[in-house]
Amino acid sequence: MRRDPPTGVVYPDVEGTLRERTVEALRDAELGGNLRTAAAGWTAGRDLMREEYGLDEMRARAREIRRGNIRRLPELLDRLEDRVREHGGTVVHAADGLAACRYVVDLARARGAGLVAKSKSMATEEIKLNEALAEAGIEVVETDLGEWILQLAGQHPSHIIAPAVHLNRDQVADLFARESGGPVPRDREALVAHARRRLREKFAAAEIGVSGVNLAVAETGTICVVENEGNARLVTALPRIHVAVMGMERVVADWDEAAHILQVLPMAAIGQDAANYVNLITGPRRPGEADGPEEFHLVIVDGGRGALRGSEFEEALSCIRCGACLYSCPMWRGVGGQAYGSPYSGPIGAVITPLLEGARPSGPPRLEARSAEMPFLSSLCGACHEACPVGIPLHDLLVRARARVSTPEQRRIRHAFRLWSRLWRHPAAYRLSVRAARLGLRLGGRRGWLRRGLPGPLGAWTDQRDLPTRWPPRT
Repeated sequence: MRRDPPTGVVYPDVEGTLRERTVEALRDAELGGNLRTAAAGWTAGRDLMREEYGLDEMRARAREIRRGNIRRLPELLDRLEDRVREHGGTVVHAADGLAACRYVVDLARARGAGLVAKSKSMATEEIKLNEALAEAGIEVVETDLGEWILQLAGQHPSHIIAPAVHLNRDQVADLFARESGGPVPRDREALVAHARRRLREKFAAAEIGVSGVNLAVAETGTICVVENEGNARLVTALPRIHVAVMGMERVVADWDEAAHILQVLPMAAIGQDAANYVNLITGPRRPGEADGPEEFHLVIVDGGRGALRGSEFEEALSCIRCGACLYSCPMWRGVGGQAYGSPYSGPIGAVITPLLEGARPSGPPRLEARSAEMPFLSSLCGACHEACPVGIPLHDLLVRARARVSTPEQRRIRHAFRLWSRLWRHPAAYRLSVRAARLGLRLGGRRGWLRRGLPGPLGAWTDQRDLPTRWPPRT
């Protein structure tokens, strides 16, 4: 069973180091094929959105909206809470994942709920709500197709929008066959029909439905849940209690802002001009209404976010969780999200995971935790910034995060670079070191390439790649 760390982001039972997991992922040819197929589909869709709707031009307005939201966050959250309460809902502020999970578990126990149906939610992945409910003896079922697949596989999401993108149709069919105890057809339509049959009874029996929140509109107290399957609509309407879990930064001021973000989100996420379903929920069911929950609870999670406001990392809070930076990232396309060891992967995950985990009430975050190595899983090529629909300078944030890391290994590396810098400030020392390095490379290399054998920490370079001993290198 996974246990919550202080702020809850990284999965502590993920096996191996980040380097070991990435090396293993790179050796998985089937995984690589699945990721390349997914990334190619996203690229084609995004190019279409750029041409037909001017997506790149729309992101300036989206960035302005999100930066304004973060600057006014306390004011907007107060207004949101007032409106939700006016409509008969309950608002709870949770300092961290432990507090949020405790509230939901206590609510389920108080209402005698034995079954919880969930729609897709990265916030509940972050706080590890499923594990907390299971530990309390409460059955929890993911109803999003991708999330249900991962629940059966015992894995965490590989992608923010497409959680099971690292698995192909045959792998999913094998999981379904194992779960049902019998053979399952392998075509897509049959697999979806199988999932629908297995999950339908859960929708009807669940006493509590749990969802995430894509946006919360402070002006009216409305939460927006965007999806493509319709399961979130059932989860939020059929059970008598609806619990919505949101990171505190997901609030916007009014419907003008919400409309723009809701238009940009599917364009960046799935390469389409609209999502299949946009659920707008304002409190519990009112007298005379035919459907909706009897109770509505909004759990607003800090989890380290408040400490990032006003810091050099503040813009990371502008993220709308579209996943575009993942598909655009050559690192993520090579290893997938499972290698990161966090529910948030790719460039945005490499930024926010160590920041949230190392957050403290005052002062800059301490990047000394298990996730401190994540910012180094990047080529700093800037593709993530280009893809981001709200213009987050992720490559800059990754560099800043790297500078904050204070693990023993990084301290040794910085010390070595300082010595190198001092050495190369002197022309004679610079020329001598270059000549020595050139001689060493030529003696150690064969046919113009050094394939193994750099000394000390430099050996990690030739463990993964060949180094030319002449320029231009011989082919």
